[in-house]
Amino acid sequence: MNRAALRVSLLLPLLLPLLLLPALGRAGSNSESDQEHGGEDPPHSPGKGHSHWSYEDLKHWSTDYSDCGGTKQSPINVDTDQAIFSPDLRPIQLSGYSLPANKQLKLKNNGHTVVLDLPETLALTGGYAQQYRAVQLHLHWGSPSGPGSEHTINGRRFAAEIHVVHYNTKYDSFTEAMVHPDGLAVLGAFLEVGHGENQYYNEILKHLLEIQEVGQETLVSGFNIAGLLPANLKLYFHYNGSLTTPPCYQTVKWTIFNHTMLLSRDQMSVLVSTLRSPEDELLQNNYRPVQNLHGRRVLASFQTTPSLWGGGSSFPAAATYAWLAGDVLAVLFGVLFAVTALAFLLYIYKHRSQNTRLDSPTKSKVIYTAASTENTA
Repeated sequence: MNRAALRVSLLLPLLLPLLLLPALGRAGSNSESDQEHGGEDPPHSPGKGHSHWSYEDLKHWSTDYSDCGGTKQSPINVDTDQAIFSPDLRPIQLSGYSLPANKQLKLKNNGHTVVLDLPETLALTGGYAQQYRAVQLHLHWGSPSGPGSEHTINGRRFAAEIHVVHYNTKYDSFTEAMVHPDGLAVLGAFLEVGHGENQYYNEILKHLLEIQEVGQETLVSGFNIAGLLPANLKLYFHYNGSLTTPPCYQTVKWTIFNHTMLLSRDQMSVLVSTLRSPEDELLQNNYRPVQNLHGRRVLASFQTTPSLWGGGSSFPAAATYAWLAGDVLAVLFGVLFAVTALAFLLYIYKHRSQNTRLDSPTKSKVIYTAASTENTA
């Protein structure tokens, strides 16, 4: 239900007495109606080891990699009040994401994150104007003392974030595609702590002890990669950005899903407290701070109106809180108006009753019962 329609549904029961006034007079009744949107880390390409940059040296990224100082950098904070609804954003469609168990995938600690190499049979076949093939997926996380997602929503940082990296099939390889403006597409989703164990993430997490040290690799049996992403691929934010690690190429079309994925507390603990860094310390807080939008638009595939959010698995759509505050005033105005109308009705009714007894003592008394206001879901 959109904003205007919900206001009408709230005020209509309060306005009914006024609409019924003509029935108390000599005039006939009538009715009215109301009417009314990288490493991308993928410089963590398959087989590539860690480079010399680090999250402790963020201020020097732009010195060593010029694109890191650009105006279309990622990650960003998504301000839902500023997100623009775009009906052109269609549901994301995945192809080939369900892999058989006999398909072996390489899992590696590259010193910056955990990377799972993906076969090119995985592809995006909907939601983008062109087709993109998968390359790899990786995670960003915080520490036991704080969250570590890269993107934020209305300033809120989530526990962790998954990125599934794809390259445009018009190019021969990921390496070629990553330097072109339309070269990459990354699907991002937030991870939070829930009550139950996530069986899909367990396919990765159960192997982390095998790759604790930088450069270690192991093989993972194929599984449904789509299970790592939200079931609802229709609701998402979209913007043009960059790889979130050096070389920070500004060639990524970002999709940030509106629903979060839930892991158990133990699973999240394994994620943030298992792998080691090149300095032989726990690999934690491997996220880049949010970057300035510099005038970029953030689009939303869904209307920026209030909706019900359950289970902590999604975050409010744009303008929800502002809408609620504004409509409190509308409801209060409606109540005051209804009280005034009812008082006037009672006066008219009392006056007409007296006239009826004087003019037509034998006429049956007309009883009017005001409409009651009901709470509707």
